[in-house]
Amino acid sequence: MLFDSHAHLDDSRYNQDRDHIVEAARESGVKYILNPGADIASSVKAVNLAEKYQMIYAAVGVHPHDVNDMDQNTLEILRSLTNKNKVVAIGEIGLDYYYNHSPRDVQKEWFRKQVILAKEVKLPVIIHDRDAHQDVFDVLREYNAGEYGCVMHCYSGSVELAKEYIKLGIYISIAGPLTFKNAKKTHEVAKEIPLEWLLVETDSPYLTPMPYRGKRNEPGYVKHVVEAIAEAKGITFQEVAEHTTSNAMKLFRIK
Repeated sequence: MLFDSHAHLDDSRYNQDRDHIVEAARESGVKYILNPGADIASSVKAVNLAEKYQMIYAAVGVHPHDVNDMDQNTLEILRSLTNKNKVVAIGEIGLDYYYNHSPRDVQKEWFRKQVILAKEVKLPVIIHDRDAHQDVFDVLREYNAGEYGCVMHCYSGSVELAKEYIKLGIYISIAGPLTFKNAKKTHEVAKEIPLEWLLVETDSPYLTPMPYRGKRNEPGYVKHVVEAIAEAKGITFQEVAEHTTSNAMKLFRIK
């Protein structure tokens, strides 16, 4: 049993074959998929997908690329969406200093406000961090983000930083790049971080793992991430699958 803890099945690239992709995931051993939002429109789509498909759960939030358009009304819309059935987290939210589509001060302002919202509604947060490691860590530590649960989506930091996150009660999620030949840092994270703190994801339709790199990603491919972690740790596929699924179910409070 597998849990793809981060997949954007609301993406238009699935409009022609979404039913097939969901069924293919099920046939590949995936029991649960978490679909996070990136703005209000995609958050609503995530909620609708969770209502349509039994295996899909939703998170709602505004990605750092799009926070420039946020206001208090946006925050209240997100709050209202958290009351919807099968909404289990706020995300994906965070900071992105690689693209800087939104000014950094604006990113930090709305990152904080969404973390505060998550604490108010007592939901875990799904964190996007690109080239903003210290600022993300500082915000999550400041607001004790691990209190109601937190996961570092598609983790790209060091082993040392991952260990600091674990001290805050924050999970580390590993994605397709682990399967790439040059993924030395991610390989070390997969090897050194205890199974009790790991989740797996595809980030579909992005970051397609080997041997499908270059093609559209899909939740069924999460098994390749599990295989890569098992190889890095020298343990069985089943051990990784059981632990990462149990961790995700605990984090997102899925019975």
